[in-house]
Amino acid sequence: MFPEETNMSYISNGTDDDLLSALEDWSDTPAEKLSRTGHNVVAVILGSILIFGTLNNLVVLVLFCKFKTLRTPVNMLLLNISVSDMLVCLFGTTLSFAASIRGRWLVGRHGCMWYGFVNSCFGIVSLISLAILSYDRYSTLTVYNKRAPDYSKPLLAVGGSWLYSLFWTVPPLLGWSSYGLEGAGTSCSVTWTANTPQSHSYIICLFIFCLGIPVLVMVYCYSRLICAVKQVGRIRKTAARRREYHILFMVITTVVCYLLCWMPYGVVAMMATFGRPGIISPIASVVPSLLAKSSTVINPLIYILMNKQFYRCFLILIHCKHSSLENGQSSMPSRTTGIQLNRRPYSNPVADNAPPSIDLQNDCSTPVSG
Repeated sequence: MFPEETNMSYISNGTDDDLLSALEDWSDTPAEKLSRTGHNVVAVILGSILIFGTLNNLVVLVLFCKFKTLRTPVNMLLLNISVSDMLVCLFGTTLSFAASIRGRWLVGRHGCMWYGFVNSCFGIVSLISLAILSYDRYSTLTVYNKRAPDYSKPLLAVGGSWLYSLFWTVPPLLGWSSYGLEGAGTSCSVTWTANTPQSHSYIICLFIFCLGIPVLVMVYCYSRLICAVKQVGRIRKTAARRREYHILFMVITTVVCYLLCWMPYGVVAMMATFGRPGIISPIASVVPSLLAKSSTVINPLIYILMNKQFYRCFLILIHCKHSSLENGQSSMPSRTTGIQLNRRPYSNPVADNAPPSIDLQNDCSTPVSG
Protein backbone atom coordinates (compact mmCIF):
# COMPACT_ATOMS: atom_id res chain seq x y z
CA MET A 1 0.00 0.00 0.00
CA PHE A 2 2.88 2.37 0.78
CA PRO A 3 6.52 2.34 -0.37
CA GLU A 4 9.38 1.24 1.80
CA GLU A 5 10.53 3.51 4.58
CA THR A 6 13.65 4.36 2.55
CA ASN A 7 11.39 6.07 0.05
CA MET A 8 10.05 8.30 2.79
CA SER A 9 13.49 9.51 3.89
CA TYR A 10 12.86 12.71 1.94
CA ILE A 11 10.36 13.74 4.57
CA SER A 12 13.04 14.37 7.14
CA ASN A 13 15.98 15.65 5.09
CA GLY A 14 14.88 16.42 1.53
CA THR A 15 13.71 19.51 -0.33
CA ASP A 16 10.10 20.51 -0.83
CA ASP A 17 10.09 19.04 -4.34
CA ASP A 18 11.56 15.81 -3.03
CA LEU A 19 8.94 15.68 -0.31
CA LEU A 20 6.07 16.15 -2.75
CA SER A 21 7.59 13.55 -5.04
CA ALA A 22 7.88 11.05 -2.21
CA LEU A 23 4.31 11.67 -1.10
CA GLU A 24 3.09 11.19 -4.66
CA ASP A 25 4.94 7.87 -4.78
CA TRP A 26 3.12 6.36 -1.82
CA SER A 27 -0.28 7.77 -2.75
CA ASP A 28 -0.25 6.82 -6.43
CA THR A 29 -1.08 10.44 -7.22
CA PRO A 30 0.07 11.80 -10.60
CA ALA A 31 2.80 14.41 -10.36
CA GLU A 32 0.58 17.31 -11.43
CA LYS A 33 0.64 20.50 -9.41
CA LEU A 34 -1.36 23.66 -9.18
CA SER A 35 0.35 26.95 -9.81
CA ARG A 36 1.18 29.16 -6.85
CA THR A 37 -1.86 31.29 -7.75
CA GLY A 38 -4.02 28.19 -7.92
CA HIS A 39 -2.92 27.09 -4.45
CA ASN A 40 -3.62 30.59 -3.12
CA VAL A 41 -7.15 30.55 -4.55
CA VAL A 42 -7.82 27.12 -3.05
CA ALA A 43 -6.39 28.31 0.29
CA VAL A 44 -8.73 31.31 0.33
CA ILE A 45 -11.76 29.11 -0.41
CA LEU A 46 -10.75 26.54 2.21
CA GLY A 47 -10.12 29.29 4.74
CA SER A 48 -13.60 30.68 4.14
CA ILE A 49 -15.13 27.21 4.49
CA LEU A 50 -13.15 26.65 7.69
CA ILE A 51 -14.21 29.96 9.28
CA PHE A 52 -17.87 30.01 8.27
CA GLY A 53 -18.35 26.25 8.70
CA THR A 54 -16.98 26.42 12.25
CA LEU A 55 -18.93 29.55 13.20
CA ASN A 56 -22.21 28.43 11.64
CA ASN A 57 -22.17 25.01 13.28
CA LEU A 58 -21.03 26.54 16.56
CA VAL A 59 -24.12 28.78 16.51
CA VAL A 60 -26.33 25.71 16.01
CA LEU A 61 -24.66 23.93 18.93
CA VAL A 62 -25.02 27.00 21.17
CA LEU A 63 -28.71 27.27 20.29
CA PHE A 64 -29.24 23.64 21.27
CA CYS A 65 -27.49 24.19 24.59
CA LYS A 66 -29.25 27.46 25.41
CA PHE A 67 -32.84 26.83 24.37
CA LYS A 68 -34.68 23.82 25.73
CA THR A 69 -37.50 24.13 23.18
CA LEU A 70 -35.08 23.04 20.42
CA ARG A 71 -34.28 19.76 22.14
CA THR A 72 -36.86 17.70 20.31
CA PRO A 73 -36.47 14.15 18.96
CA VAL A 74 -36.23 15.18 15.31
CA ASN A 75 -33.73 17.93 16.15
CA MET A 76 -31.39 15.33 17.63
CA LEU A 77 -30.65 14.24 14.08
CA LEU A 78 -30.01 17.84 13.02
CA LEU A 79 -27.68 18.20 15.99
CA ASN A 80 -25.84 15.05 14.89
CA ILE A 81 -25.29 16.51 11.42
CA SER A 82 -24.03 19.76 12.91
CA VAL A 83 -21.59 17.93 15.19
CA SER A 84 -20.17 15.90 12.29
CA ASP A 85 -19.81 19.05 10.17
CA MET A 86 -18.02 20.82 13.00
CA LEU A 87 -15.60 17.90 13.36
CA VAL A 88 -14.86 17.98 9.63
CA CYS A 89 -13.91 21.65 9.91
CA LEU A 90 -11.73 21.19 12.99
CA PHE A 91 -9.93 17.96 12.10
CA GLY A 92 -10.06 17.85 8.31
CA THR A 93 -10.35 21.22 6.61
CA THR A 94 -7.61 22.69 8.79
CA LEU A 95 -5.06 20.25 7.35
CA SER A 96 -5.98 20.87 3.70
CA PHE A 97 -6.02 24.64 4.35
CA ALA A 98 -2.48 24.53 5.76
CA ALA A 99 -1.35 22.30 2.87
CA SER A 100 -2.77 24.72 0.28
CA ILE A 101 -0.94 27.64 1.88
CA ARG A 102 2.36 25.78 1.54
CA GLY A 103 1.48 24.14 -1.78
CA ARG A 104 2.15 20.61 -0.54
CA TRP A 105 0.97 18.06 1.99
CA LEU A 106 2.56 18.78 5.37
CA VAL A 107 1.85 15.93 7.80
CA GLY A 108 3.09 12.80 6.05
CA ARG A 109 1.33 9.55 5.26
CA HIS A 110 -0.16 9.04 8.73
CA GLY A 111 -1.65 12.52 8.64
CA CYS A 112 -3.00 11.76 5.19
CA MET A 113 -4.62 8.56 6.44
CA TRP A 114 -6.14 10.49 9.36
CA TYR A 115 -7.47 13.20 7.05
CA GLY A 116 -9.00 10.69 4.63
CA PHE A 117 -10.55 8.73 7.49
CA VAL A 118 -12.17 11.64 9.35
CA ASN A 119 -13.56 13.29 6.21
CA SER A 120 -15.05 10.01 5.00
CA CYS A 121 -16.39 9.08 8.43
CA PHE A 122 -18.04 12.40 9.23
CA GLY A 123 -19.41 12.78 5.70
CA ILE A 124 -21.08 9.37 5.88
CA VAL A 125 -22.51 10.23 9.32
CA SER A 126 -24.19 13.29 7.78
CA LEU A 127 -25.60 11.36 4.83
CA ILE A 128 -26.93 8.51 6.99
CA SER A 129 -28.45 11.05 9.40
CA LEU A 130 -30.24 12.73 6.49
CA ALA A 131 -31.58 9.37 5.33
CA ILE A 132 -32.86 8.60 8.85
CA LEU A 133 -34.34 12.10 9.05
CA SER A 134 -36.28 11.52 5.84
CA TYR A 135 -37.73 8.29 7.23
CA ASP A 136 -38.59 10.01 10.52
CA ARG A 137 -40.46 12.78 8.69
CA TYR A 138 -42.27 10.24 6.54
CA SER A 139 -43.33 8.06 9.48
CA THR A 140 -44.23 11.03 11.70
CA LEU A 141 -46.53 12.68 9.18
CA THR A 142 -48.19 9.54 7.80
CA VAL A 143 -48.67 7.38 10.91
CA TYR A 144 -51.42 8.18 13.38
CA ASN A 145 -49.63 8.59 16.71
CA LYS A 146 -50.47 10.85 19.62
CA ARG A 147 -47.97 9.53 22.13
CA ALA A 148 -45.47 11.77 23.85
CA PRO A 149 -42.18 12.50 22.04
CA ASP A 150 -39.86 9.50 22.17
CA TYR A 151 -36.14 10.29 22.47
CA SER A 152 -34.92 6.70 22.55
CA LYS A 153 -35.28 6.06 18.83
CA PRO A 154 -33.53 9.27 17.67
CA LEU A 155 -30.67 8.66 20.10
CA LEU A 156 -30.40 5.07 18.87
CA ALA A 157 -30.38 6.38 15.29
CA VAL A 158 -27.58 8.83 16.13
CA GLY A 159 -25.45 6.08 17.65
CA GLY A 160 -26.24 3.78 14.75
CA SER A 161 -25.15 6.38 12.19
CA TRP A 162 -21.71 6.59 13.82
CA LEU A 163 -21.29 2.81 14.07
CA TYR A 164 -22.40 2.38 10.45
CA SER A 165 -19.93 5.03 9.30
CA LEU A 166 -17.07 3.48 11.26
CA PHE A 167 -17.92 0.09 9.77
CA TRP A 168 -17.23 1.45 6.28
CA THR A 169 -14.37 3.86 6.96
CA VAL A 170 -12.12 1.76 9.19
CA PRO A 171 -11.37 -1.01 6.58
CA PRO A 172 -8.99 1.19 4.49
CA LEU A 173 -6.91 1.62 7.65
CA LEU A 174 -6.70 -2.18 7.92
CA GLY A 175 -5.77 -2.95 4.32
CA TRP A 176 -9.05 -3.10 2.39
CA SER A 177 -8.22 -0.27 -0.02
CA SER A 178 -6.33 2.68 1.47
CA TYR A 179 -6.30 6.43 2.04
CA GLY A 180 -3.92 8.57 0.01
CA LEU A 181 -3.35 11.96 -1.60
CA GLU A 182 -5.85 13.20 -4.14
CA GLY A 183 -6.21 16.11 -6.50
CA ALA A 184 -3.29 18.51 -6.48
CA GLY A 185 -1.67 16.81 -3.50
CA THR A 186 -3.11 19.00 -0.74
CA SER A 187 -5.92 16.74 0.47
CA CYS A 188 -6.48 13.02 1.00
CA SER A 189 -9.24 10.50 0.46
CA VAL A 190 -9.80 6.91 -0.59
CA THR A 191 -7.29 5.99 -3.30
CA TRP A 192 -9.77 6.06 -6.17
CA THR A 193 -7.14 5.40 -8.83
CA ALA A 194 -5.67 2.23 -7.28
CA ASN A 195 -6.18 -0.47 -9.92
CA THR A 196 -6.52 -3.50 -7.65
CA PRO A 197 -9.43 -5.91 -7.00
CA GLN A 198 -9.40 -4.99 -3.31
CA SER A 199 -9.70 -1.30 -4.04
CA HIS A 200 -12.43 -1.77 -6.64
CA SER A 201 -14.49 -4.05 -4.39
CA TYR A 202 -14.30 -1.58 -1.51
CA ILE A 203 -15.27 1.39 -3.66
CA ILE A 204 -18.26 -0.51 -5.11
CA CYS A 205 -19.47 -1.40 -1.60
CA LEU A 206 -18.84 2.15 -0.38
CA PHE A 207 -20.97 3.68 -3.11
CA ILE A 208 -23.78 1.14 -2.77
CA PHE A 209 -24.14 1.19 1.02
CA CYS A 210 -23.01 4.76 1.84
CA LEU A 211 -24.43 6.71 -1.09
CA GLY A 212 -26.80 4.66 -3.24
CA ILE A 213 -29.03 3.13 -0.54
CA PRO A 214 -29.29 6.30 1.60
CA VAL A 215 -30.20 8.37 -1.47
CA LEU A 216 -32.85 5.82 -2.49
CA VAL A 217 -34.31 5.90 1.04
CA MET A 218 -34.54 9.69 0.91
CA VAL A 219 -36.09 9.73 -2.57
CA TYR A 220 -38.68 7.12 -1.58
CA CYS A 221 -39.63 8.70 1.75
CA TYR A 222 -39.90 12.24 0.42
CA SER A 223 -41.80 11.14 -2.68
CA ARG A 224 -44.39 9.37 -0.52
CA LEU A 225 -44.41 12.28 1.91
CA ILE A 226 -45.03 14.87 -0.79
CA CYS A 227 -47.97 12.83 -2.09
CA ALA A 228 -49.43 12.54 1.43
CA VAL A 229 -49.04 16.25 2.19
CA LYS A 230 -50.62 17.25 -1.12
CA GLN A 231 -53.56 14.92 -0.47
CA VAL A 232 -54.18 16.36 2.99
CA GLY A 233 -53.73 19.90 1.68
CA ARG A 234 -56.71 19.39 -0.60
CA ILE A 235 -58.86 18.26 2.36
CA ARG A 236 -58.00 20.88 4.96
CA LYS A 237 -55.66 23.84 4.57
CA THR A 238 -54.86 24.95 8.10
CA ALA A 239 -52.02 26.74 9.87
CA ALA A 240 -50.82 23.36 11.13
CA ARG A 241 -50.61 22.02 7.60
CA ARG A 242 -48.70 25.09 6.46
CA ARG A 243 -46.20 24.35 9.22
CA GLU A 244 -45.81 20.83 7.85
CA TYR A 245 -45.13 22.24 4.40
CA HIS A 246 -42.47 24.51 5.83
CA ILE A 247 -40.71 21.67 7.66
CA LEU A 248 -40.89 19.48 4.58
CA PHE A 249 -39.42 22.23 2.41
CA MET A 250 -36.56 22.77 4.87
CA VAL A 251 -35.57 19.12 5.02
CA ILE A 252 -35.82 18.58 1.27
CA THR A 253 -33.71 21.68 0.69
CA THR A 254 -31.11 20.30 3.10
CA VAL A 255 -30.98 17.01 1.22
CA VAL A 256 -30.84 18.65 -2.22
CA CYS A 257 -28.04 20.98 -1.18
CA TYR A 258 -26.14 18.09 0.35
CA LEU A 259 -26.41 16.03 -2.84
CA LEU A 260 -25.42 19.00 -4.99
CA CYS A 261 -22.31 19.34 -2.86
CA TRP A 262 -21.39 15.65 -2.87
CA MET A 263 -22.67 14.30 -6.20
CA PRO A 264 -19.98 15.99 -8.34
CA TYR A 265 -17.33 14.52 -6.05
CA GLY A 266 -18.94 11.08 -6.27
CA VAL A 267 -19.15 11.20 -10.08
CA VAL A 268 -15.52 12.29 -10.40
CA ALA A 269 -14.42 9.57 -7.98
CA MET A 270 -16.27 6.86 -9.92
CA MET A 271 -14.81 8.09 -13.21
CA ALA A 272 -11.33 8.04 -11.70
CA THR A 273 -11.89 4.51 -10.41
CA PHE A 274 -13.48 2.81 -13.40
CA GLY A 275 -12.66 5.17 -16.29
CA ARG A 276 -9.57 5.05 -18.41
CA PRO A 277 -6.34 6.06 -16.67
CA GLY A 278 -5.87 9.82 -16.51
CA ILE A 279 -9.47 10.66 -17.47
CA ILE A 280 -9.73 12.90 -14.39
CA SER A 281 -6.71 15.10 -13.86
CA PRO A 282 -5.74 15.98 -10.28
CA ILE A 283 -6.40 19.65 -10.98
CA ALA A 284 -9.90 18.91 -12.34
CA SER A 285 -10.79 17.10 -9.11
CA VAL A 286 -10.11 20.14 -6.92
CA VAL A 287 -13.47 21.84 -7.61
CA PRO A 288 -15.67 18.81 -6.65
CA SER A 289 -13.58 18.42 -3.50
CA LEU A 290 -14.21 22.04 -2.53
CA LEU A 291 -17.94 21.64 -3.23
CA ALA A 292 -18.03 18.62 -0.93
CA LYS A 293 -16.37 20.58 1.88
CA SER A 294 -18.81 23.48 1.42
CA SER A 295 -21.66 21.31 2.76
CA THR A 296 -20.38 22.08 6.27
CA VAL A 297 -21.30 25.74 5.69
CA ILE A 298 -24.64 25.25 3.96
CA ASN A 299 -26.43 22.91 6.41
CA PRO A 300 -26.44 25.21 9.46
CA LEU A 301 -27.62 28.13 7.31
CA ILE A 302 -30.63 26.04 6.31
CA TYR A 303 -31.39 25.21 9.94
CA ILE A 304 -31.29 28.85 11.05
CA LEU A 305 -32.84 30.66 8.08
CA MET A 306 -35.55 28.16 7.11
CA ASN A 307 -36.62 26.83 10.52
CA LYS A 308 -38.76 29.35 12.40
CA GLN A 309 -37.88 27.86 15.78
CA PHE A 310 -34.16 28.11 15.11
CA TYR A 311 -34.51 31.57 13.60
CA ARG A 312 -36.44 32.96 16.57
CA CYS A 313 -33.95 31.50 19.01
CA PHE A 314 -31.12 32.90 16.92
CA LEU A 315 -32.63 36.39 17.08
CA ILE A 316 -32.87 36.10 20.85
CA LEU A 317 -29.30 34.84 21.02
CA ILE A 318 -27.99 37.93 19.25
CA HIS A 319 -30.30 40.11 21.37
CA CYS A 320 -32.44 41.33 18.49
CA LYS A 321 -35.54 40.59 20.56
CA HIS A 322 -34.04 41.08 23.97
CA SER A 323 -35.88 44.29 24.81
CA SER A 324 -39.28 43.05 23.68
CA LEU A 325 -38.94 39.91 25.77
CA GLU A 326 -37.98 41.90 28.83
CA ASN A 327 -41.14 43.98 28.48
CA GLY A 328 -43.26 40.86 28.02
CA GLN A 329 -44.16 41.91 24.49
CA SER A 330 -42.58 39.19 22.41
CA SER A 331 -43.78 39.31 18.82
CA MET A 332 -43.61 35.53 18.62
CA PRO A 333 -46.81 33.46 18.85
CA SER A 334 -47.40 31.99 22.26
CA ARG A 335 -47.06 28.37 23.19
CA THR A 336 -50.81 28.23 23.76
CA THR A 337 -51.47 28.96 20.10
CA GLY A 338 -49.44 25.97 19.04
CA ILE A 339 -51.20 23.70 21.52
CA GLN A 340 -54.61 24.79 20.35
CA LEU A 341 -53.67 24.05 16.77
CA ASN A 342 -52.48 20.60 17.72
CA ARG A 343 -55.74 19.90 19.56
CA ARG A 344 -58.04 20.86 16.75
CA PRO A 345 -59.81 17.85 15.24
CA TYR A 346 -58.75 16.59 11.84
CA SER A 347 -60.59 14.26 9.54
CA ASN A 348 -57.45 12.54 8.34
CA PRO A 349 -54.76 10.63 10.29
CA VAL A 350 -52.03 12.45 8.40
CA ALA A 351 -53.40 15.84 9.36
CA ASP A 352 -54.10 14.63 12.90
CA ASN A 353 -50.41 14.25 13.54
CA ALA A 354 -48.82 17.60 14.33
CA PRO A 355 -46.29 16.42 16.93
CA PRO A 356 -44.56 18.77 19.35
CA SER A 357 -41.23 17.92 17.74
CA ILE A 358 -42.14 20.05 14.73
CA ASP A 359 -44.34 22.67 16.36
CA LEU A 360 -42.99 25.93 14.98
CA GLN A 361 -45.37 27.98 17.10
CA ASN A 362 -43.39 27.22 20.27
CA ASP A 363 -41.30 30.21 21.25
CA CYS A 364 -37.74 30.38 22.55
CA SER A 365 -38.41 32.66 25.46
CA THR A 366 -37.21 30.15 28.04
CA PRO A 367 -33.47 29.71 27.51
CA VAL A 368 -31.64 27.32 29.77
CA SER A 369 -28.02 27.19 30.73
CA GLY A 370 -25.78 24.49 29.37
